[in-house]
Amino acid sequence: MFLCALYAPVCTEYGRMTLPCRRPCQRAKGDCYKLMDMFGVTWPEEMDCNRFPDCDEPYPRPVDLLSSADSTESPISVQRDYGFWCPRELKIDPDLGYSFLGVTDCSPPCPNMYFQRDELVFARYFIGVVSVVCLSATLFTFLTFLIDVSRFRYPERPIIFYAMCYMMVSLVFLLGFLLEDRVACNVASPGLFRAPTVTLGSHNKACTLFFMMLYFFTMAGSVWWVILTLTWFLAAVPKWGSEAIEKKALIFHACAWGLPGCLTVTLIAMNKIEGDSVSGVCFVGLYDRTALRWFLLAPLGLDVLVGVALLLAGILALNRVRMEIPLEKENQDKLVKFMIRIGVFSVLYLVPLLTVITCYLYENRYRTVWETTWVQERCREYHIPCPYQIEQTNRPNLSLFLIKYLMMLVVGIPSVFWVGSKKTCFEWASFLHGQRRKDSVVNESRQVLQEPDFAQLLLHDPNTPIVRKSRGTSTQGTSTNASSTYLAMLDEPPSGSTSRASSFHGSLYRSRDGRYTACSFRGVEDRLPYDSMLRLYNQSGSRHCSTNHLDSISKHGSTQRLESKSQHSSIRDLSNITQAIQSAPGNRIHRVLEENGATA
Repeated sequence: MFLCALYAPVCTEYGRMTLPCRRPCQRAKGDCYKLMDMFGVTWPEEMDCNRFPDCDEPYPRPVDLLSSADSTESPISVQRDYGFWCPRELKIDPDLGYSFLGVTDCSPPCPNMYFQRDELVFARYFIGVVSVVCLSATLFTFLTFLIDVSRFRYPERPIIFYAMCYMMVSLVFLLGFLLEDRVACNVASPGLFRAPTVTLGSHNKACTLFFMMLYFFTMAGSVWWVILTLTWFLAAVPKWGSEAIEKKALIFHACAWGLPGCLTVTLIAMNKIEGDSVSGVCFVGLYDRTALRWFLLAPLGLDVLVGVALLLAGILALNRVRMEIPLEKENQDKLVKFMIRIGVFSVLYLVPLLTVITCYLYENRYRTVWETTWVQERCREYHIPCPYQIEQTNRPNLSLFLIKYLMMLVVGIPSVFWVGSKKTCFEWASFLHGQRRKDSVVNESRQVLQEPDFAQLLLHDPNTPIVRKSRGTSTQGTSTNASSTYLAMLDEPPSGSTSRASSFHGSLYRSRDGRYTACSFRGVEDRLPYDSMLRLYNQSGSRHCSTNHLDSISKHGSTQRLESKSQHSSIRDLSNITQAIQSAPGNRIHRVLEENGATA
């Protein structure tokens, strides 16, 4: 009778309870104490007899049945907190291993326990739109890499894998938007008086798959950013080359995919998967603060510290190179632009990531207050004890969650700013038109000088003159190689193994019937400058020519002769000369082209 009076007291009005007398408590303790002491069970503190009024009346007393308006004495209220009792609507099968607010076999309600339905609809569409934008940006970056794999080498290759990771993250959020609550929530069971609840644990295969993809690629993306800063550091401080860094690619991949994989398997083994009724996906740390601290805040915070340290060291090293080593103005400008590019890309990554970490810290700090406020507001509806002596009540703001999801997705968009350039536009235009550019000497030099493709122009209408477009750049370096290569095709003497009948004089012009005549030599003689023509004519009689003489012809006045020939000769003449030279056996033009190609 004492236990009934204590744990199921008479309640005439809500919030007003009376306690049993002290004498029934003492009699119950005397009857049970010896048996409890035999099994080592102590008398509970909340059943201390000194807490009850000093009387000896059977419960309920007449005063206990009176209302507060009829009673002249103020009843003694219960000075204790019963904690959270799981409502019947949120009960879950024991074999699932769910736990909510420290109570086993209990699950949070679905839809979300903090927001109204119209707020959840707005948040769902907001996340869907942002995920589409992020998916488009990261997919563009990854496809640009596939179009020209050799373009993105180390130290910037990790940007591609970083973009691929956040492409998968945005894809998971997009699927959560399309599937709504089908994965993140359990269906209701009206026959068992059970409402829709949040999916917890790894029993739901779809939710587990969503969690694996989202958590794994989120952690892998942050690790790839650290590897990116590491490769920049190796290139700037120890001056490692691209090949030396690429030799460590196996270690980079082992760390980038292995560490997130270990964390993912650990969380699945610990049954820490939780459905997110706001975004429709499954993640970790949504209701378990311990998992939030150790599996989200700790890894992301460590990545930020290591990445920022390596990034600052690399930027300082590049700035020291710019200040101490004398460079040409053009190279200094390129170095400054590269440093600015690294800085902008890092800021575009760090600001969203730091915002996400700040949101996690805010959730970790106020999650208990939000849960207590929810229990206070819903305890009467669920018929469970209300919290006792609440010091602070607060509800989360929807904007906090929207910012968190926005920054989780936006953090992948900076990759498109790194690959965005005129070269990317040109590669996409060439790819869409089915014309893949090859990495050759002529193409590289034509990109610098914006020169036309002479090999293609020679196949066009012979009456169309060749026009050379130049931006006024120097003829040294690549442009010299390209120009000298083409002039070598014109000035190459015949080899010693060829007969005089098939020498340079007899192979200048091929008629329509396929025979070579010497009259075309005079046509070329009219068009070529005198000094160049004289050298060609003097060489026609010799059967042996040295390589030094060929290099001398190709080096001196290459640009002037190219412009002169392109202005005063037709494409057919140039084509005939080229065909005649290439048709001669033992010709050294192919060796010159290969050497110039290797130089470029």
